[in-house]
Amino acid sequence: MKRILVTGAAGQIGTELSARLLDRYGPGVTLATDIRDPVAWARGGLAEQLDCLDLDALRRTVTRLGATDIFHLAAILSAAAEEDPLRAYRINMNGLVNVLQVAAETGCRVFTPSSIAAFGPETPRDPAPQSTLQRPTTMYGVTKVAGELLCDYYHARFGVDARGLRFPGLVSYTAPPGGGTTDYAVEIFHAAVDGGRYVCPLKPDTRMDMMYMPDAIRAIIELMEAPATSLVHRNAFNVTAVHFTPAELARAIRAHVPGFEIDYAPDPLRQAIADSWPERLDDSEAREQWGWRHEYELPDMVAGMLRGLKTRPARHAAGPAGRWNDAD
Repeated sequence: MKRILVTGAAGQIGTELSARLLDRYGPGVTLATDIRDPVAWARGGLAEQLDCLDLDALRRTVTRLGATDIFHLAAILSAAAEEDPLRAYRINMNGLVNVLQVAAETGCRVFTPSSIAAFGPETPRDPAPQSTLQRPTTMYGVTKVAGELLCDYYHARFGVDARGLRFPGLVSYTAPPGGGTTDYAVEIFHAAVDGGRYVCPLKPDTRMDMMYMPDAIRAIIELMEAPATSLVHRNAFNVTAVHFTPAELARAIRAHVPGFEIDYAPDPLRQAIADSWPERLDDSEAREQWGWRHEYELPDMVAGMLRGLKTRPARHAAGPAGRWNDAD
């Protein structure tokens, strides 16, 4: 019987993935965990506090649950990681090593997200191939490349079925931004709904690769349900969906919120990170090997985000940047 452990469940991906796994596999199958007290974030299903840097606690939890699958999402994100690189390295790397080690001991399968941040300025920009030069210039990117290699190592050395996706920026209304460079594409919707004006930390013509969260959640589940025999690049598949600039996104929002205004005050750190990433990922290998197809284009995403934020039951209080979230 499938038994699933999710780490970093209070983050952007974890919030929606935990709910989707509950819907898909039923109650009592998925245990959602995070370093934060579940009283602050759990919204149904099994949930508890877990520090994945504590190897013994992680091992006990996996054993008690009888876990068959670990979705490891806990990480410090790109911009937040630059504020404290050593902390980001410790959390991003040690947490993943612990998960892979426990998986090797127990036979669990592992999913962990990689990112477009695993590439750098020397990578082809449009598109970035599945297999290409990876020389990131951020600590977050360094940990993502090292994480991909660790997953490959644990598969080759210990037979761990470790799978992953290189995500672009992820856009969602269910959790607050968590310190990623692409957070502007979430913050802008909050501003449009709550105040009608947004100050963007990127230049208006900064084109970035993005994905609406429902596509990302479906991609994770489809990859984990794909037969192992069909996967050549089992770990770190490129996936992509939409590509736009802040100015293009603002125009799309203005079609729904006519009075919306945007100003630009580029943040040097975030702009430098964005400029170091490819504009688009080549996801042809994911399409060929396990049938990946995105569904949401820019107009669909904009309509969904505005609808979701206007109808959400309560405002989520954004915690400090750099908490253990799970996006780019």
